[in-house]
Amino acid sequence: MLDPRFFARPIAHRGYHDAARGRIENSRAAVGAAMAHGYGIEIDVQLSADGQAVVFHDYDIGRLTDLQGPVRQRPMENLRAIKLKGSNETIPSLPDVLEQVNGRVPLLIELKDQDGAMGPDIGLLETAVADALSGYDGPVAVMSFNPHSVRTLAALLPDVPRGLVTSAFDPDDWPTLSGQMRTLLRGIPDYDRVRACFISHDARNLRSGRVAELKIQGAKILCWTIRSAAEEAEARKIADNVTFEGYVA
Repeated sequence: MLDPRFFARPIAHRGYHDAARGRIENSRAAVGAAMAHGYGIEIDVQLSADGQAVVFHDYDIGRLTDLQGPVRQRPMENLRAIKLKGSNETIPSLPDVLEQVNGRVPLLIELKDQDGAMGPDIGLLETAVADALSGYDGPVAVMSFNPHSVRTLAALLPDVPRGLVTSAFDPDDWPTLSGQMRTLLRGIPDYDRVRACFISHDARNLRSGRVAELKIQGAKILCWTIRSAAEEAEARKIADNVTFEGYVA
């Protein structure tokens, strides 16, 4: 089960980031600002060319750096030297962030799909995350949109709480997924199979009947991404906690 500290304060989406202040998403500065405010932290991880977990949301480094190209084609040493736009920060590894947080606030780690179509061609990133978390002492949980990833995490990290990232899988939001796969994932059929204890659901779809079923079943409901106090108040009618950005939650 999720540590109760996951529900004590809101969770800062990709850290408490603010590009105008040089706090880039998923950066050490954003992580530090979240801790300073007592917020939990959500981060994303991708896979480096040498099989390490790198804290970065996108598959390509172009949006947040002055370079281009897939994260997965660069080794960790190279990635950790790349400066993030608008700051003096560089891209951190998962061990970097774990050392920084050191158990002081809850940490929610999302593994980005490495298969490309939510399929079973995964494993390297899950292993890298498991290696990084070995011996970590603090409230932490792992999650992914890809059920195969979460099932692998259940085997690698049986004592770490895990969840599914879920949504309505609208075609406009998921143009690269087949209609069959979007329909399948929309029903959250893998919750019990992957031995999840929570979902992190798109706040726009919190009134889904399936979300209600899971809540009755005992699942904890987190949601993303809340961007105002009004949105937060509405989401909390259903969700046990919110993942937020862009305001003081």
